[in-house]
Order: sequence, then C-alpha cells, then structure tokens
Amino acid sequence: MVHKKSIMLVTVLLVVVGAVAWVLAAGQTVDQRGVLAGSVLANGLVAPGALAREGDILVYVNTLTGPAVAVRANTDGTVREVLVKPGDQVKSGDVLVRIEPLKR
Repeated sequence: MVHKKSIMLVTVLLVVVGAVAWVLAAGQTVDQRGVLAGSVLANGLVAPGALAREGDILVYVNTLTGPAVAVRANTDGTVREVLVKPGDQVKSGDVLVRIEPLKR
C-alpha cells in the first residue's frame, strides 16, 4: 500500500513539474499576428532562426490590390517559428510568426 502511494506521489509531481515547464516555455515567444488577409508570398517570407528588429517585415501576402505587408515584427528577437508557407491563405488576426524576444 505504501509503495502505491509513493508511485502516485511521484507521478503527480512529474505531471506538475512538466506543466510548469510547459507554461514557462510557452511564455518565451511573442505571437506576430497578421493585419491583412490574402495568400502568403514566398518573396520576403522570414525564415526560422533569422534575427528580426522591431518594424522588420516578416510576411507578405497577395491581396486584391497586389502584394502587401501582412505582418511586421513588434519586438526585437529571433524568429523561432514560421507558421505559414507560400500559398497559404491567411486572415487578419492569424498568428503567422513567433519571435523569441532578445534578453535585455
């Protein structure tokens, strides 16, 4: 009976530690949301690992009026994820890129 309680306690502790680690890791990136709808263009699409400065263009989309900036970096940092690829249809408000802010 004591052995079962020990296993249960260890299991619960592992789950709690894992959940805390996940929450801390998830808070380390900043979502970059698109401001226009359209089809993602290959030209100018940022790559994971790239250094981005606030205001840098990260994604262009093709709109009814032609190519336009869909999202600019809102912080300095390293691009960790690009969640779109050329040809993807995006809407305003979609998360297109995630940036890990520079430590200051």
